[in-house]
Amino acid sequence: MDPLEPYVLIGLVILTVMGMAAVMLVLAHTVGPKRHGAVKDSPYESGMPVIGDTSRRFNVRYYIVAMLFLLFDVEVVLLWPWVLAFYGAAANGETFALGGGATAGKGFLLVGMGVFFLILLFGLIYEWKRGAFEWE
Repeated sequence: MDPLEPYVLIGLVILTVMGMAAVMLVLAHTVGPKRHGAVKDSPYESGMPVIGDTSRRFNVRYYIVAMLFLLFDVEVVLLWPWVLAFYGAAANGETFALGGGATAGKGFLLVGMGVFFLILLFGLIYEWKRGAFEWE
């Protein structure tokens, strides 16, 4: 088996997606309706006409909550590989090499995830105490 074969397949998928996107954009531009007018060309937000200044500043708390959402969302994404490794260790008795001849089993993985959750919990409590979730 050629070692580059998986990369060739990934490249073909990427090229196919890029080609399909280009074809859809060209078709929408050439075949789509071309009606213009004051109402059609006016800006809107979620189907509602714009009221007031469009470049107003948002409260900084909005961005703080958005960053906290990203933080905990990434935490959930990092849980998936851990779940697979822990399942392999718990169900099949697999061990993982740590380096220097040491190995880790399900107990090490469980304690590691516990520490990870404690760090996240302390971060959540800290943000809660600082008032990051108050919208007054």
